Amino acid sequence: MSWQVYVDDHLMCDIDGHHLTVAAFLGRGVSVWYQSICWAFKLEEITTIIKDFDEPGSIAPIGLHLGGTKYMVIQGEGEAMICGKKGSSGFTVKKTGQALVFGIYEEPLTPGQCNIIVERLGDYLIDQGL
Repeated sequence: MSWQVYVDDHLMCDIDGHHLTVAAFLGRGVSVWYQSICWAFKLEEITTIIKDFDEPGSIAPIGLHLGGTKYMVIQGEGEAMICGKKGSSGFTVKKTGQALVFGIYEEPLTPGQCNIIVERLGDYLIDQGL
């Protein structure tokens, strides 16, 4: 199965007529495996996320930039997931053994829906050894 299929069938799936704005898989070595649209991830943004997975809570006080947009970090699950919000939009990042799974949403999609989409696929990849 290609990364395109994972993104199309699992991350960009339709929920009540809505879907994520951006979805991406990045290898833990900071390589882009796939992204749903051309989105400008910056190396320092990704290394900051990886650092927070290694040292949970390090970005909560200062926020997180993704694609140049600053988000307030509102939730994390230590070494597994980071969530953030800015106005009516936000993000979820799930860490697997070899990758980071990203979902960025805008209303009317909710933070909980984004979390479910990203976390389910991340858990599946973990179960597959990825």
